[in-house]
Amino acid sequence: MNDQPSTTNPTPHSSWVRFEPGFPTLNGVNWVGLKTLYIKEVRRFLKVHMQTLWAPAVNALLLLTIFTVAQGRSGLHVMGVRFADFIAPGLIISAMLQNSFANSSFALLVGKMQGTIVDYLMPPLSVGELIAGIVGAAVTRAFLVGTAVFIALLVWPNVSVGIEHPVAVLWFGLMGSVMLGLLGLLTSIWADKFDQSAMVTNFVVLPLSLLSGTVYSVDQLSPVFRAISHANPFFYVISGFRYGFLGVSDSPILIGATGLLVLNLVLWAACYALLRSGWKIKN
Repeated sequence: MNDQPSTTNPTPHSSWVRFEPGFPTLNGVNWVGLKTLYIKEVRRFLKVHMQTLWAPAVNALLLLTIFTVAQGRSGLHVMGVRFADFIAPGLIISAMLQNSFANSSFALLVGKMQGTIVDYLMPPLSVGELIAGIVGAAVTRAFLVGTAVFIALLVWPNVSVGIEHPVAVLWFGLMGSVMLGLLGLLTSIWADKFDQSAMVTNFVVLPLSLLSGTVYSVDQLSPVFRAISHANPFFYVISGFRYGFLGVSDSPILIGATGLLVLNLVLWAACYALLRSGWKIKN
């Protein structure tokens, strides 16, 4: 007597359907596997939290000190707000972006280098679930880092980090973290060694982040460089995030919010296509 479930009439409460012996298939989302992957990626950076969470806060305070001391006692104002208050949101979101990229760019790369990539490929996870687990952990690290920097700035003298538009802070923080998480995953797929990943960090992520109005307003630039800045997606993340804190912006908020969503969908599609093809992963 065949005790295997029918392929045409699966049991209504079972998540497994056996189309033929030896080939089990999950129906719907594998929430247990997705949760396990997410927790694994989060625990990986929490084990070294002094380096992954608190060190960015210290770096942000050092940058704030350097820039404010360099301005002296001139009382400089940018876009109608004090200089220290102007750069504080930029330092928060820059730390979030860099750490989101660092987390996801490390995931598959270390697996390829150590020969443990099978740990990502063997579990019954779909391509979308794999992306969600890795990028979700990167976004979690970004928001934890942003919270750590925010708390550090709260207690720092002569700096105000009051939030005027919480929805803008959450949206642009989320869109920026997802964007860098997906970019980091693409880097993790492409890179074969840490030098290649570091190259993307040093020659793409850091320049685009620092040259996108983090510590200045792009309205102060010449028309040519202003146009170049408006072509930089990092600019819309930083400007929109700053708008959430200060209520002022040097970019169109609605266009930036919509454009970042579209860009993230494009990056997600690129990650999905590459992972599904197995390029530089399964060979």
